[in-house]
Amino acid sequence: MVTISDTAAVKIVELIEKSPNPVKGLRIAASSVSPLKVDFRMAFIGDTEDTESDQAIPFEGFTVFVDNDSSELVEQATVDFVEGLMGSGFKIERPRALPEGVDGSVVERVQQVLDEKINPGVAAHGGRISLIDVKDKTVFVQLEGGCQGCGMAEVTLKQGIEVAIKEAVPEIEEILDVTEHADGRNPYYQAPA
Repeated sequence: MVTISDTAAVKIVELIEKSPNPVKGLRIAASSVSPLKVDFRMAFIGDTEDTESDQAIPFEGFTVFVDNDSSELVEQATVDFVEGLMGSGFKIERPRALPEGVDGSVVERVQQVLDEKINPGVAAHGGRISLIDVKDKTVFVQLEGGCQGCGMAEVTLKQGIEVAIKEAVPEIEEILDVTEHADGRNPYYQAPA
């Protein structure tokens, strides 16, 4: 069952009480991008927005609704409400499922490089780099936000991400970008046509 922190539960109840429209509950949905990345979505729903196939999970003051396709991923998730320098909001996390044959320490070290060395820099440009998968000696990343569609994405990948990961995790030989750059909506930098 999904876990909701006390802080998140208080905030959810507060938001429901402040809503100008009647709220039946909170929908949490998830889709697996890869074994290492799950995208979560959360939204309040009204009286007619739940379905018969939804799993209803009662909490004190509200109900969480989860569709069948999301239930396995949401089952292990924890919802929290966090406040930090970049603002406040809900954060949903779940334990990572490692791909077959991948050493957890390799994944953890690659993720640490992204979290500590890469993402703070690209965040200033409205971007984020997500670890999608690790297979054999290859790391697969996805560039998001201002990095998706940016004309400097290849430079960032080759001179920033690749160098930092290979330096910290020498067993990695290749870093591949799996981003669909044509879908980028608000790139930080766009090369002249």
